[in-house]
Amino acid sequence: MKILFTFVSILVAIAANAQTAGDPVVMTVNGIPVSRSEFVYSYSKNNGDGVIDKKTVEEYADLYVNYKLKVAAALDARLDTLTSFRKEYALYRNKQLMPQIVTDNEMLEEAKRIYEDQKNRIGPEGLIKPAHILLRLSQQASAEEQQTAKTRTDSIYDALIKGADFSDMARKYSDDLGSARNGGTLPWIAKNQTLKEFEEQAFALQTGQMSTPFLSPVGYHIIQMKDRKQLEPFDTLRSDILQFMEKRNIRESIAMRKVNAMVENSNGSLTEVQAIEQIADSVCALDSDMKYLFQEYHDGLLLYEISNRTVWEKAAKDKEALEAYFKANKKKYKWTEPRYKGIAYFVRNGEDVKKVKNCIKNLDFADWNEALRSTFNADSLKRIKAEKGIFKKGVNAVVDKMVFKCDTTFSMPDGFVEAAVYGKKLKAPKHYTDVEGLVVSDLQEKLEKEWIAELRRRYPVSINKEALKTIQ
Repeated sequence: MKILFTFVSILVAIAANAQTAGDPVVMTVNGIPVSRSEFVYSYSKNNGDGVIDKKTVEEYADLYVNYKLKVAAALDARLDTLTSFRKEYALYRNKQLMPQIVTDNEMLEEAKRIYEDQKNRIGPEGLIKPAHILLRLSQQASAEEQQTAKTRTDSIYDALIKGADFSDMARKYSDDLGSARNGGTLPWIAKNQTLKEFEEQAFALQTGQMSTPFLSPVGYHIIQMKDRKQLEPFDTLRSDILQFMEKRNIRESIAMRKVNAMVENSNGSLTEVQAIEQIADSVCALDSDMKYLFQEYHDGLLLYEISNRTVWEKAAKDKEALEAYFKANKKKYKWTEPRYKGIAYFVRNGEDVKKVKNCIKNLDFADWNEALRSTFNADSLKRIKAEKGIFKKGVNAVVDKMVFKCDTTFSMPDGFVEAAVYGKKLKAPKHYTDVEGLVVSDLQEKLEKEWIAELRRRYPVSINKEALKTIQ
């Protein structure tokens, strides 16, 4: 195992030397260098053929500096030490990493082992493909019910002996509805996969033979043997076994066995986490795309958390800041036509039209839905059907008809007798909540710009323009 540790170290050293020699630094952000290969990986991935708003190398470099500045702020805030961050990053890295450390040959050897286990479990009697007719019988059945079931089974068996088609009889009479649809045919069965009584009868039959009626804990059966076979050779089943292994994540299980072997052979010097980190270092030393994929996810998690705390969540929840921004920028949010701030609703009883208005007239707009739900729709019979919003013309037919006086029609929902509206027409938004989505977005953009400016003052940035010129 010491040889493996030394090998990992050598790979990392070789990769570092290679980067220094042929992979110049294109920028340094807060003392952390960004190599040309890292920048090209990100630029190519995020500025490819499918991107509408393509950036020049210089434009993207400016955005990449901002990205790295935010990551630097997240690291300064020690967000990378959060348990939630470490768990999510490790989960992603391990999911990507584990398949990389298992060779196709190792998968093939595991497939052979699975095949041999299956072959031994099946045993010399092989596999059978029976069809059956079941007349279900409860174990608590009365003597009369038992006799009725036996008589019916004997009658079906007698018809089969006289030439009735087994598949037809199964479809008509079998209580095993799943197999009945297939003429009573069951999947391939090995020993110890079904009821003992069923196995004893089924494995005694040769292909084409039919059993006499017999009783099991679930009822009376009649079996017809459709086919028998031994397990196919490994080469015939190899692709199926390998597909099965991939679906069951067995590649990851093999990888973890290798990790556990590293830990056991390290004489206590390695934990599982440390072993995985060493493996990750060795893989990344040989595969720069994997290295930058891990770094991208690592930095992306940090970027999301720091941005959420500094910009997104702050802007969305700071009501005072939102209202202040709205008041300072009212002209920006003018409407070209009026809106109706209120509800359009239907009632089952005409008396509820006025009751709805009385219910919400003294409440804040944000509280209307809950008040209406608890007052009129708390039980299974929904007394009203309402839509709340800030409507412009053409959005709601009831509002169009009753408020904007449009020449339109609307249909009454089943069981409802009258439509009504309640609210007020606005020529322009009165409060930030009237255009909340726009105000939140604009405030976030403002905070983002201020944050970037502050980060650029706080952290040193240098750009290697000559290195950037080599990137197409």
